[in-house]
Amino acid sequence: MPYRSPIADFRFLLDRVLGFAAVAAQPRFADATPDTVNAILTEAARLTESLAPLNRAGDKIPARLENGVVRCPPGFAEGFRAIAEGGWIGMAASPDHGGMGLPMALTTCVNEMLGSACLALQLNPLMTQGQIEALEHHASDTLKALYIPKLIAGDWNGTMNLTEPQAGSDVGALKTKATPNPDGTYAITGQKIFITWADNDFTANTCHLVLARLAGAAGGTRGISLFMVPKLIPDAAGNPGPRNSLKVVSLEHKLGLHGSPTAVMQYDAAIGWLVGEENKGMAAMFTMMNNARLGVGMQGVAVAEAAFQHALAYAGDRKQGRTPNGATAIIDHADVRRMLAEMKAETFAARAIGLACAVAIDMARATNDPVHLARAALLTPIAKAYGTDTGNHVAQLGIQVHGGMGFIEETGAAQFARDVRVTSIYEGTNGIQAIDLVGRKMMDGGEAAFRLIDEIQDAAEAARDSLPDLATALWNAAEALREATENLLAQEAQDRFAGSVPYLAAFARVLGSHFHLIAARVDAARAPLAAFAIRRLLPQHGALLAQAREGAAGLYALTPEALSA
Repeated sequence: MPYRSPIADFRFLLDRVLGFAAVAAQPRFADATPDTVNAILTEAARLTESLAPLNRAGDKIPARLENGVVRCPPGFAEGFRAIAEGGWIGMAASPDHGGMGLPMALTTCVNEMLGSACLALQLNPLMTQGQIEALEHHASDTLKALYIPKLIAGDWNGTMNLTEPQAGSDVGALKTKATPNPDGTYAITGQKIFITWADNDFTANTCHLVLARLAGAAGGTRGISLFMVPKLIPDAAGNPGPRNSLKVVSLEHKLGLHGSPTAVMQYDAAIGWLVGEENKGMAAMFTMMNNARLGVGMQGVAVAEAAFQHALAYAGDRKQGRTPNGATAIIDHADVRRMLAEMKAETFAARAIGLACAVAIDMARATNDPVHLARAALLTPIAKAYGTDTGNHVAQLGIQVHGGMGFIEETGAAQFARDVRVTSIYEGTNGIQAIDLVGRKMMDGGEAAFRLIDEIQDAAEAARDSLPDLATALWNAAEALREATENLLAQEAQDRFAGSVPYLAAFARVLGSHFHLIAARVDAARAPLAAFAIRRLLPQHGALLAQAREGAAGLYALTPEALSA
């Protein structure tokens, strides 16, 4: 079925729920006027809706490796060129190198639309955007001038090389080596796996950011450096020259995202340039990873939106049985209506959290205010984990709405579930996001978390006159979250980690309900969806927080012997 971009929801969230006007009021984002925002969203909607047919095409005719050359699905080259020529890759990039300098909130909206249209293709510009940001913050002026304009223009694409066969989430276990060359470059040798869009047949060059260790450097993550290693070595004018000593060894056979080539890469003394300082590579790579974590969270939202639209259309057309009021379309069956409402409510909440994170990032960049910096940091793991969990959950509900036809590939419902599954794994598993939330993001004594909980309760108080039942339920849930956060801060690290996933889920449940309540307060037409979310979904927070309080002892009481008995 055709995809329709949800630009009404984007406008509503930005203008009436998330306070985007404060971003547009910053001198850095003076160009983000209402007219500009409207034009951007409208044009992006037109583009993304035209790209939607590529989603099924890329699934049916996957990327493949032929004689060392990656061949991409039909239409992907034209689709990527349309994205690049529209300037969509460099929306948030600095104007110093050809970017638009627009807020991350707008980039996030556009990236969601691109992901709904064709997630496999959208991964290419998303990785490039992350590389651009890493270079802007950490590369030398020479590297910036050479690479960033090409990446923004879409002439070249960017990748991120962290994972190795023995070093997944434990990046510090990597074995790739970097050896200084007499001319100031480095020879990079090693193998990397799971490299998204490691090559293609439509950009003139592919630029790899590679983590490697210099001889004598400290073990673990402290001794890792970051290098730019292009497929083709450019001359001073930026023209791709001789082939570097790297290659795509193979492409992975994946559950989904078949149109996106995910490669095993081999580097054999490949020429690379240091990005940032020696042994400070993880700091530079985290710039790219944090950009990608919000982007991946919104990929979950993107698939959720597409799966919901697909299921809604099917439910309206499918005739099966008869309801008490005589209707025959399955959309009028109570349980199907429940599933569709849950899909809609979860997607709205996850989108609101992701865009709230983007707004915080924009305010942090514009003001360098510690409060905005802390808000952006706090929301990043929540946006990533909840967004991708929502994508997985909604895609599964979409299959269920289709019934037996959901299990049949021809309907397209199963593809959403296959494609989105990896999003809760890559860019840091959702378990790692939860540990980050209760660990690093609570190193301020919970100050940022408590500040957000205060805002949730203030909004609930403001809604007591117009929506008393919903406001009271949310206020009470926020108070339970406050108490659980206090309890969490008193726990030992291992106990925190054991309860981190349910804690994050509970936080997201309360925060998503907060945005639903604001939406209902400013627009009565949104009250029924808010009521569904707060009355039927929000109560899950209690069970989640109960799990979070349990600590680690019960988990480790289940010994390997007990688990295998």
